[in-house]
Amino acid sequence: MENLISLVNKIQRACTALGDHGDSGALPTLWDSLPAIAVVGGQSSGKSSVLESIVGKDFLPRGSGIVTRRPLVLQLQKIDEGTREYAEFLHLPRKRFTDFAAVRKEIQDETDRETGRSKAISSVPIHLSIYSPNVVNLTLVDLPGLTKVAVEGQSENIVKDIENMVRSYIEKPNCIILAISPANQDLATSDAIKISREVDPSGERTFGVLTKIDLMDKGTDAVEILEGKSFKLKYPWVGVVNRSQADINKNVDMIAARRREREYFSNTTEYRHLAHKMGSEHLAKMLSKHLEHVIKSRIPGIQSLINKTVLELESELSRLGKPIAADAGGKLYSIMEICRLFDQIFKEHLDGVRAGGEKVYNVFDNQLPAALKRLQFDKQLAMDNIRKLVTEADGYQPHLIAPEQGYRRLIESSIVSIRGPAEASVDTVHAILKDLVHKSVNETVELKQYPALRVEVTNAAIESLDKMREGSKKATLQLVDMECSYLTVDFFRKLPQDVEKGGNPTHSIFDRYNDSYLRRIGSNVLSYVNMVCAGLRNSIPKSIVYCQVREAKRSLLDHFFAELGTMDMKRLSSLLNEDPAIMERRSAISKRLELYRAAQSEIDAVAWSK
Repeated sequence: MENLISLVNKIQRACTALGDHGDSGALPTLWDSLPAIAVVGGQSSGKSSVLESIVGKDFLPRGSGIVTRRPLVLQLQKIDEGTREYAEFLHLPRKRFTDFAAVRKEIQDETDRETGRSKAISSVPIHLSIYSPNVVNLTLVDLPGLTKVAVEGQSENIVKDIENMVRSYIEKPNCIILAISPANQDLATSDAIKISREVDPSGERTFGVLTKIDLMDKGTDAVEILEGKSFKLKYPWVGVVNRSQADINKNVDMIAARRREREYFSNTTEYRHLAHKMGSEHLAKMLSKHLEHVIKSRIPGIQSLINKTVLELESELSRLGKPIAADAGGKLYSIMEICRLFDQIFKEHLDGVRAGGEKVYNVFDNQLPAALKRLQFDKQLAMDNIRKLVTEADGYQPHLIAPEQGYRRLIESSIVSIRGPAEASVDTVHAILKDLVHKSVNETVELKQYPALRVEVTNAAIESLDKMREGSKKATLQLVDMECSYLTVDFFRKLPQDVEKGGNPTHSIFDRYNDSYLRRIGSNVLSYVNMVCAGLRNSIPKSIVYCQVREAKRSLLDHFFAELGTMDMKRLSSLLNEDPAIMERRSAISKRLELYRAAQSEIDAVAWSK
């Protein structure tokens, strides 16, 4: 069972070493989930004397005003009889203190290192471990004494600041409250009892300790309080008799002081029936046993919390990405890998693994056919326009058999209007590809680390798409121009021949331009143009896919990769200039993950009985 308290001690030390003091809202905190005993009391309540009695050593700073200005996590560990007792600080891991006067001085010095020579307070705890045959396994957190007035050199907010710090510890459900109150003052005015009742109104987590019983006025006693009659708590009150100031000045041995304490309760008539559950030795044993019980009940929940948080931290660390490589080769490799991930996501959009590629098909299946249908060939092939173009094409000598030049001009003037939908399809697909580039950039988690690289990759991809659009537009419009430059002769050869309307030389020249004849020309031209539209409806998508979609999949960042090969160390470094906020977050997550993994290992290594 003693392993349980040692386990929590190790985890608490790891928390402090890795910056988890229970006050970091931006990161999960393990500190708050660990059971702890917080020692609460007003100034001059005898709080320091109680702790020194439990330890059996005179080691805490003394003086007027606020002496404890940082939480002191006091971890007591029992060692074999005959072994020399010693102390260790977490911030001085390789130094053992056997002189407890030096321990007192180091507490003062370490407090000043954090708060300066001022009388300010700090929530960053000091960790002190004491190894002695005269202690029980126990962990206590000594908090600054509650006060009502700021002394000279302190901020006017010091009273509220101390209260807030104390509350931040004792309001947590895993905190056991050790409320220290002097017996020679009215319990109704006790700072410790007042604040304990506010955060633990049922008294489920509060242990009451009554000090200075031997200093009460003659004719008065604390029996009703100690018996739980005048102020009831779930757990019995414990009375203690501390060393007097004269004893402290004379350096009275703490072991002797414990013996005198036992004798006081045994020999005092009012307290004789309570003597077996009074005194600092009984208090330490009771707290140790209770802390073990609480830790045992909390271990499964702590394990579950640790396992869950480790997974969450690992996931976030993965999203934040790896730290930047130091050498040029490593930087180049990192950039190439990030670009490869981006390129893969872009291809997945086009291939249907992710959404977006279907928009390209929608252009070919809906938008292009609709645009071709909207072309107003009927205006182009109106009777007046047909007559005008055929007549102009004949020139000074009317056609003999069929108005071939007139046909050509009518067909060319109609087909050339297909350039508009063809060009629009190229531009629409280009816009879709650009949108997919931006989506892919946003979905490439690694690019979020490096704003400069993100901009460069985006610009390089868009620049490549722009070049592909120009090539695609040229190729696609050439398809339309090809249809204008060479007509399909077989189409006209298969048309039914009308001798009368086909240019019989016995008819008047002017009969060849009558409405019936011109309507036949318009109908033939429209049939041919529709045939061309049907062909282009299939060939335009092929051209666009070949010149834009296929090329984007094949070589979107090729030009950028070629540029990377020529960049020097400085330029590569500039591309990997990470957002400082992400760097700080990764560092904080890494430290917190280290803490949780260490705690995970410690808990797994401890065999505890259910």
